[in-house]
Amino acid sequence: MGDLEPTEVESRRAARERALELLYEAEAKDIPIAELLEQQPIAPADLALELVQGVAVHRERIDELLARLVAPKWSLDRLAAVDRSIMRLGSYELLAAPERSAALVINEAVLLARRFGTDDSPRFVNGVLSSVASEVRPE
Repeated sequence: MGDLEPTEVESRRAARERALELLYEAEAKDIPIAELLEQQPIAPADLALELVQGVAVHRERIDELLARLVAPKWSLDRLAAVDRSIMRLGSYELLAAPERSAALVINEAVLLARRFGTDDSPRFVNGVLSSVASEVRPE
């Protein structure tokens, strides 16, 4: 009975995709998330709003964490913008939504990376977010 209905899973996945699009667009246009959200003709789903606003609020901590975990091979600025946005989303959920399982958060991020990133993105995103999870959710 505790299983999610397929429609709920699909709507949550769609909200994560929308959040990714919004984060990517805000970065591409170099505008704050709040400003981008004001420009939307239709308000994003509640989960998409939570995700982008959460990334915005926790951005400094998320970027510090990611920068440390992708170094020494990469700097956060050198990452593909899509990968960076996906990892920010996943990191936010790992940090601020402990009720969501780490495995689910990482899996959803990998699915986004597979759909929107390069051939190397899914493995890279999985590795970095697994490290984030180990650090912020030491079980």
